[in-house]
Amino acid sequence: MNHPLSNTQMRDVEALLHPYTNAMAHRQTGAHMITRGDGVFVFDDAGKPYLEGMAGLWCCGLGFSDPELVETAKAQMDRLPYYHLFGGKSHEPGVELAEKIKELAPCPMARVIYQSSGSEANDTQVKLAWYYNNALGRPEKKKIISRKKGYHGVTIVSASLTGLPYNHMDFDLPVDRIRHTTTPHYWREAEPGESEPEFVARLVRDLEDLIETEGPDTIAAFIAEPVMGAGGVIVPPKGYFEAIMPVLKAHDILCIADEVITGFGRTGNWFGSETLGMEPTSISMAKQLTGGYAPLSAVAINADMAEAIEGNSGKVGTFGHGFTYGGHPVGCAVGVKALEIYRRRNIVDHVRNLTPGFEAHLRRLAGHPLVGEVRSCGLMGGIELSPPDHRGFETAGKVGPVAAAELTKRGVILRAIGDTIAVCPPMVITASEIDQLFAPVEEALDATLSWAKAESMFPA
Repeated sequence: MNHPLSNTQMRDVEALLHPYTNAMAHRQTGAHMITRGDGVFVFDDAGKPYLEGMAGLWCCGLGFSDPELVETAKAQMDRLPYYHLFGGKSHEPGVELAEKIKELAPCPMARVIYQSSGSEANDTQVKLAWYYNNALGRPEKKKIISRKKGYHGVTIVSASLTGLPYNHMDFDLPVDRIRHTTTPHYWREAEPGESEPEFVARLVRDLEDLIETEGPDTIAAFIAEPVMGAGGVIVPPKGYFEAIMPVLKAHDILCIADEVITGFGRTGNWFGSETLGMEPTSISMAKQLTGGYAPLSAVAINADMAEAIEGNSGKVGTFGHGFTYGGHPVGCAVGVKALEIYRRRNIVDHVRNLTPGFEAHLRRLAGHPLVGEVRSCGLMGGIELSPPDHRGFETAGKVGPVAAAELTKRGVILRAIGDTIAVCPPMVITASEIDQLFAPVEEALDATLSWAKAESMFPA
């Protein structure tokens, strides 16, 4: 039985349309109001603390109360609260952050262009790929290959790149020029008796077949997250990207790395591309770029792309793309400070040091009867819930939210992605706080299993 909604919850229901929320169910349950954050914890309007095991939305790598980031934002607000980069204008925070991004990039990058969100960054990636090929006199080379279960955002084109049904249903998506290839999820997608190397080889054939079917001269780019985030924390098999890269190079296809989640230390390297063997021609960044403290995203492009794009703008008369808040000076200043902190506090090494303990907690959960598979990379993890046959629940996406709700009752916030529970804590988390994060998970899974049996979703 639902409790009556508070005044604040009623105001919320009447004022907001919430992303990724069943609006009708929300009118009954009401919002969970979060009022403040401290370290890896957030607090609701009743004062109850929750260990935020998702860093918000994969964002707050430095936690929710870093004083240096707060003071940096205040100082920049005092100095220059807003300006733009249009028409040749610039400012120091925008230049400095772009320089630092180029220094850290896993492959040589020549230019950086800013946006406000990861969705806008990936939208920009597609426009740049089209503009680039027009500049080179290749007007037919425009299709973008993404992957099923990939997540690249929610604007019209980036949602089309996203390979998840709920992002397409009743939005009239995907748009033309977008194609999807196989998900690199061995546990779910492998054929009976197929080894991991054989699975990788089949995925490469799938990609080659798609390119040949569409026509290599029509394919502009391939976009991929090093580790799939919102698709369920799917870590590709060993050698996957190393096998994909030669195919892209053979057909002169750009490789876009969507590092919105995996960038800036999350996987145990500065970028997930380094961890997983990608060689991107351009990179999308957001989220941990500012530690989540200000909305900012960036796209970095290599010298070949920069030369063609800049040259074409000379022919056209301008580069007709950009965002009012792209390169916002407060966001850029916070980004500069965040990258400084990541370096000074050795966040990459910290993640590497915590990874074995994080993985051990996940492996322990693999023995639970409700768990089909656990997977992780650095401080990203997925707990896939499944019936014993590992074929998925007859009604998908109902068990995961129950498990997430059981965890919230026990003071831990994780995210249900369908029937996978995602784990992505702030990178400043300590070993003891990781123990605290995982402490209630087994009990929550037990409660979820009892519910699933009562609902005839799991054999008794």
